[in-house]
Amino acid sequence: MSGVRRVSAWFLGTVAVVTLLFGYRTSTSGPDVVPAAAAPATTSPTPATTSPSATAAASATVTGSAVQTRWGPVQVQLSVVDGRITGVDVVQYPQGNREDQQINSRALPVLVEETLTAQSADIDMVSGATVTSEGYLGSLQSAIDQMAPA
Repeated sequence: MSGVRRVSAWFLGTVAVVTLLFGYRTSTSGPDVVPAAAAPATTSPTPATTSPSATAAASATVTGSAVQTRWGPVQVQLSVVDGRITGVDVVQYPQGNREDQQINSRALPVLVEETLTAQSADIDMVSGATVTSEGYLGSLQSAIDQMAPA
């Protein structure tokens, strides 16, 4: 009887391992980049003001360099008014598979909010989105380096 139990345990273990192996999803499609028009809303709107100084404010848009990550490029574009970052658009980021989409839909808004709060590239990376965070920080620093001093 112990031989039958041993064979049954072996069979069930083999089935479990094969099920786990076939259920594992990998990123085999390679990086896919979403163009700016299809990017999720990651821009913080600039507050509308009616003061005369707001119309005379020096505004600019600065695009950081595209930082190549192992899953695809990451690139940010900053809206700057009087040397202050007022908005961040993530114009390129990895979207090659469902996991990339889930990670970036959670991570990018956090990175944008941190940027607007810190007004610098001195922000924390998002746990679980290390690759995207590194690309974002590199492109962000590139854009900040291009900003003219106020």
